[in-house]
Amino acid sequence: MAVETTRWGILYCPRTGIISGTRKRWEKIQKILDERGVQYDMVQSETADSVERLIKMMISNGYKTIVIVGGDSALNDAVNCLMMEEKSVREEIALGVIPNGVMNDFARFWDFDEDKPEQTVDWLVQHRIRTVDLGCIRYTNANGEKCHRYFLNCLNIGMTADIMNLRRQTRRLFGSRTLSFISSLFVMLFHRMEYKMKLHINSDVIDRKVMTVCIGSGPGYGQTPNAVPYNGMLDVSVVYHPEVVQLIEGLWLLVTGRFLNHRSVHPYRTTEVQVDYAKKAMVGVDGRLMKTPVGSFCVNVEQEVINFLIPA
Repeated sequence: MAVETTRWGILYCPRTGIISGTRKRWEKIQKILDERGVQYDMVQSETADSVERLIKMMISNGYKTIVIVGGDSALNDAVNCLMMEEKSVREEIALGVIPNGVMNDFARFWDFDEDKPEQTVDWLVQHRIRTVDLGCIRYTNANGEKCHRYFLNCLNIGMTADIMNLRRQTRRLFGSRTLSFISSLFVMLFHRMEYKMKLHINSDVIDRKVMTVCIGSGPGYGQTPNAVPYNGMLDVSVVYHPEVVQLIEGLWLLVTGRFLNHRSVHPYRTTEVQVDYAKKAMVGVDGRLMKTPVGSFCVNVEQEVINFLIPA
């Protein structure tokens, strides 16, 4: 049965692996929503696999405002569900976020702070909409099927995809962004650092060993800091393997927001990246490891396809 157009559908995604504080976190958000007089229905995801099913349920029930209380991966699931719908259906739905994930990079781009839920709800209530771009990877899976996956923030190929996977696992373990980052870097020293790749970016052909590639429609966890999800372009950072001293310098520049200044980082801006091969390199989409594509794949951008609620 259809719901009122002003009623929010809220999907609450508890931080996996961090049990303590989960109920208190939702109770705090619930109190803020009630104080603002927001009409809403809330469902809670039990696993990552349940997010898409619950989003599809909200869409079919007619919710016009869908708010994710979660992180980048939950948002990724939500936009992929929306992109399965007809354009006419998608255009009537606005997607919002109250950051509550292991990683909240896309929310931070818009200045949504996970420690300030009151401010976030106040902004969402204003219902200010920005239509944003999505990146898209088109690939063939192990069964020979043609597939695609959209992303709001970034796609990583190589070492960073490995790090983001490690960071997600260690964040669940430690519950601290700083500790997870440090421990991920330590573990990274024992992982593969170079991958043979062949990339086509604009008129350039890169055919050599590469440490990592970040293709960002958004800030890319600091690797594509100038990317914005509304200019119809993708920012690309290709990182060759630096010496140990240069690697330490690069990590410092990443933390301080000056990643593109590193001599081993080669930045591009484009609408499409063709990857002929990236041998044995992991691929991550919005911080979540995906099954490695088989053979060549293409990454492009679809302009202004998702209505996103931004600060007023």
